[in-house]
Amino acid sequence: MNVINNKEKFMKEALKQAKKAYDKLEVPVGAIIVKDGKIIAKAYNQKECKNDTTNHAEILAIKKASKKLNSWRLIDCDMYVTLEPCSMCAGALIQSRIRKVYIGALDEKTGACGSVLNLLEDYKFNHKVEIETGVLKDECENLLKDFFKTLRNLKKKG
Repeated sequence: MNVINNKEKFMKEALKQAKKAYDKLEVPVGAIIVKDGKIIAKAYNQKECKNDTTNHAEILAIKKASKKLNSWRLIDCDMYVTLEPCSMCAGALIQSRIRKVYIGALDEKTGACGSVLNLLEDYKFNHKVEIETGVLKDECENLLKDFFKTLRNLKKKG
């Protein structure tokens, strides 16, 4: 399978995770971590249901991958995430030594991988994380737009 198909295949897996968040009325963000062409961790936002600010999909995926590899260093691992990471998650990508992050939709309000600021490239941290944006961008954006439309409709009814 070529690289383009792999990127789409893995982002589709992240979208499946995002849909799990959507079903729980969490902001639909999903993340997966891949090493050697295999998914080693999957997660979705659980901030609302767990009442924990740090339960972003990226953080939960990093924790699962670290446990699986028995190391906090996620060397040679890539993350696929449906929405651009915030500053907390971008920091976790640097700290965990993720090789590359593939991003679906950009986040013009809190994105820290190029939209609002770019923690991964604009600063002199000890580790650089490569960034690729726009992987299944339309699907990722549409899921978010649909979620917030649904949420507004629920609030109107309630």
